[in-house]
Amino acid sequence: MQKVFKQAVSVALAVGILAGCAGEEDTIQMAPLPKVESAFVPAKTWSQSIGGGVEHYFSKLSPAVGYGKVFVADRDGLVKALDPENGKVLWEQDLEGDVTAKLAGGISLSYGKVFIGSENAEVIALDEETGDIVWRTKVEGEVLSKPLVDEGMVVVNTSRGILQALNADSGELKWQLSSEVPTLTLRGESSPVSISGGIFWGQANGRLAGALMNNGQMLWQQPIGTPKGATEIDRLVDVDAAPVIAGERLYAISYNGNLVSIELRTGQVAWKRSYSSATDFVIDGSQLYLVTDKDHVVAVDIRSGTELWQNQSLEYRLLSAPSVLNGYVVVGDSEGYLHWLDPYTGDFVAQQETDGSGIAVPPVLLNDGGYLVVTRDGRINKMQMP
Repeated sequence: MQKVFKQAVSVALAVGILAGCAGEEDTIQMAPLPKVESAFVPAKTWSQSIGGGVEHYFSKLSPAVGYGKVFVADRDGLVKALDPENGKVLWEQDLEGDVTAKLAGGISLSYGKVFIGSENAEVIALDEETGDIVWRTKVEGEVLSKPLVDEGMVVVNTSRGILQALNADSGELKWQLSSEVPTLTLRGESSPVSISGGIFWGQANGRLAGALMNNGQMLWQQPIGTPKGATEIDRLVDVDAAPVIAGERLYAISYNGNLVSIELRTGQVAWKRSYSSATDFVIDGSQLYLVTDKDHVVAVDIRSGTELWQNQSLEYRLLSAPSVLNGYVVVGDSEGYLHWLDPYTGDFVAQQETDGSGIAVPPVLLNDGGYLVVTRDGRINKMQMP
């Protein structure tokens, strides 16, 4: 089991556990695989290779669905467009040149293009029909999270704490904003989100920020994590999970900090609860589902912040972000198991094994009710509920 912190310039984190610090190897233990009597067994419709996958690297290359295709990529730079019905390869593009492409931030779709970022400080745009490269632009730092595409711009949050907006047609820089980056940070950055001309994103200094989309003018900043403790590790407060907008509220979470509900217009906190996470979360109806830094799966009422349930049986199994499929809460783990939980109780409903290489990104729902599961070794499987 490997989860390590890295210094911002050279060190990596695989979401939430300390394993490179003295003594931690002896105190952190992965929970045993829960014994679950599955209420159902999904059927595999097709399977396809995505090159070498992401292996053990920090990379959140989740599939993107749009334009009647499924778009996938591996860390080395292989990008494919697949037919969602049968998995057939419609086109592929290899972005690897003299060095490994190190794709990590993506995939986003809009304006007839596929946008993806890399650890090599690049944002790349491909034609969605052919896979041809439209443009590739250097940016100020690694792109580890999914780009936002809105109002004719592609916006990326880089590892240097710089939010950059590029012209979606040309890759030309439109504006940028900088924020303070502490000496020690988690490996990862918050994907920005937008609504009604505003853009919102998390920062490594424990703040959530809002700005105008068209010119980058800052609207407000709200601290949701305050550094505490004697060591730099104790003082980590990164806001790496993507904020989620629901109604007139914005929800965000920080590491060693809080889960907060914020009024979009004012930036004022409506409620906050003490949870620590660097993993994306999901809202379905009035319930928010998150995975803590200890890999506890939690359900919270978004109206009040009241905890509805908490499942601790998957502790330190290096869980993916949660997703909601067919009315169930689903997470993947580092041994390649999918765990299905009842959304109202948190009890296990079903469990499936994949190829054993681990699941880093949550399953992706398709329009026909099927869903996609991607493993670290580069297999994408389309599954269908019985």
